[in-house]
Amino acid sequence: MMKLEGVTKQYLRKTALMDVNLTLPEGSIIGVVGENGSGKSTLLKLMAGLVRPTRGQVTWNGQPVNRRIASQVAYLSEEETYYPFFTVREMLAFSASQFDDFDWERAQKMVDFMRLDPDQKIKNLSKGNRGRVKLIQTLSRNAPLILMDEPLSGLDPMVRDSIIKGLITFVDLEKQTVVITTHEVNEVEPLLDWLVAVRDGEIIKEIEVEELRAQEHRSIGEWMSQVYAGATHKKEARL
Repeated sequence: MMKLEGVTKQYLRKTALMDVNLTLPEGSIIGVVGENGSGKSTLLKLMAGLVRPTRGQVTWNGQPVNRRIASQVAYLSEEETYYPFFTVREMLAFSASQFDDFDWERAQKMVDFMRLDPDQKIKNLSKGNRGRVKLIQTLSRNAPLILMDEPLSGLDPMVRDSIIKGLITFVDLEKQTVVITTHEVNEVEPLLDWLVAVRDGEIIKEIEVEELRAQEHRSIGEWMSQVYAGATHKKEARL
């Protein structure tokens, strides 16, 4: 179980997250939603052990989170980090060499599912196909926790659709928990079991998606539009 208690993260004078308390429900797909710069990526980096909290504690199954958690967490970064002269097959082989839980059979199925040429060099792939490779690298692991930072960002609708179908097909929610950060709410809403809404470094809502719909009688996207519009109007009024 991933748990954050009283977590604040500051970068020099900028506060990215403020006094966050959060426990992730296991066996769920959890959407961390909010505007760009709201603190979503920092939240995932804390869970992945890539950054340390300024204050508070981040724990995984009761143990403090650090970089060693990589053996338990599959992390998909928003950044593109590739060896451009590798082929798709060589890139996946490199991932397999780094993680004992990498499932080659699943990776090969996903390559076929995503209609990728395993012998094509990474540098010659479109941005959409590079996004598919990143997804395969992440979902081919049997890690109990999968963290995905903006997996749909900047991709065309067809690529987004294939990534969403990949999530449905290749994740085992009896053994895995998935956390996705996104500001593209409409595409991922049908996947989500839980919602964590972040604004200006603070969690403003943590709720089961079906409960939110029952309470608000609206989609997540509609609810977010109203919440953020209200916040903007208040900010402008103060100015």
